[in-house]
Amino acid sequence: MAKGKRVSIRVRISAPLRSHAGGRAEVPLAGETVGAVLAGLVAEAPGLRPHLLAGDGSLRGPVSVYVNGEDVRARSGLETRLSDGDELAIVPAIAGGGQAGPAAESDLGREEIARYARHLVLPEVTIEGQRRLRRSSVLLVGAGGLGSPAALYLAAAGVGRVGIVDFDLVDESNLQRQILHDTGWVGRSKLESAADRLAALNPYVRVETHPVALTRDNALPLLARYDVVVDGTDNFETRYLTNDACYFLGKPNVYGSVFRFEGQASVFWPDRGPCYRCLFPEPPPPGLVPSCAEGGVLGVLPGVVGGIQATEAIKILLGVGEPLVGRLLLYDALALRFDELKLPRNPDCPLCSSRATIHELQDYPAFCGTGRGQEKEPVEEITPRELRRRLDAGEELDLVDVREPHEWAICRIGGARLVPLGTLAARLHELDSARTCVLYCRSGARSARASEVLRQAGFRRVLNLRGGVLAWAREVDPSMPAC
Repeated sequence: MAKGKRVSIRVRISAPLRSHAGGRAEVPLAGETVGAVLAGLVAEAPGLRPHLLAGDGSLRGPVSVYVNGEDVRARSGLETRLSDGDELAIVPAIAGGGQAGPAAESDLGREEIARYARHLVLPEVTIEGQRRLRRSSVLLVGAGGLGSPAALYLAAAGVGRVGIVDFDLVDESNLQRQILHDTGWVGRSKLESAADRLAALNPYVRVETHPVALTRDNALPLLARYDVVVDGTDNFETRYLTNDACYFLGKPNVYGSVFRFEGQASVFWPDRGPCYRCLFPEPPPPGLVPSCAEGGVLGVLPGVVGGIQATEAIKILLGVGEPLVGRLLLYDALALRFDELKLPRNPDCPLCSSRATIHELQDYPAFCGTGRGQEKEPVEEITPRELRRRLDAGEELDLVDVREPHEWAICRIGGARLVPLGTLAARLHELDSARTCVLYCRSGARSARASEVLRQAGFRRVLNLRGGVLAWAREVDPSMPAC
């Protein structure tokens, strides 16, 4: 490279990090190494530093950096050299029965031949492939946004046994994307809704429901009953648990995740490619990555990603095509663009490398920082009714809404002011530490993190509204359209 030549790099920033970069999806920068470009990026957008770099300047575990689709960990890390026009992509982690019986009969009846006619004429499937699907089984971890389309297409395709793990109830807010369920099932079991819907779609498929939370105590025997696992989870605890259990069992794990307008998909297949821990060696700190309930998700996005997961599962069962092993598929719905990144095995992976240190299922709440005893001190709370009483009594409270502007536009508590969580640290001077500050968000999670920010800044009179605006609407003002 000629001395003094400017190396222009295009840095792509994934959706969960854009609020720390002024909302930008792409940032043009200059630098001859990955480390130099990241240094320029955090200098321009300081809020990105804790998400990208550890205290010693190394790349943090919950984020991967790619140069032209190749993980820098497979090259020279932060010292990886760059050329003019290279593209650097920053990809963070984003965060959602009965006993197995004998195999289904392999012969297809006249009705099934008619049902699967479009499959049977495919040279990659034929009647033998359809029989193979009928003898196969898939377990869906979650009956939500991703599990819904995946379950429907797997059942429609004729997979003989479809198992579903979930213990949630259908909520009205689910119906925008969780197409397994309908209005008549609000307040009732997702599993019962799913079983009814799939049985109506294809009576030749056996649906097995498991109304439990997946834990390290039940994961291995449960996953062992199925040929392929489809990961439709919405939290990091279950995602790492599913990954590890599939590795120990040698099961293909079809991964998918969604957030706002972006999705990810891959296949983690032991002995054939990397695992989820190769992609993200450790989870992000609790609260760093907002949930779909907090950040939102385009309703059709899980349909695209869940459909990809169903496709990969069917390909694996049929033994056709090239599965997404060693590849990470990224989908940007706003740009309507698919990108594919190489996903190499991590030679230091604690689970699947020759230097593995994990040989059994772990304490995943502790690993993800969500178990008991993880908080430094409890957050002091106030109930909606107590807040109403104190407001009615004329008490001077500093009521602060830490949600986003689009949420504020839907509903708010009278007398509050909007200070989004991402801007709170820079706007502390607007708050009066001599007054009692009451923080609220949608459900109480973000405002609990905001409480920690204030306490670390020296505020002593800080209260978190228990249950957020959802609880306020339920207990104080039912007319408010809480969201």
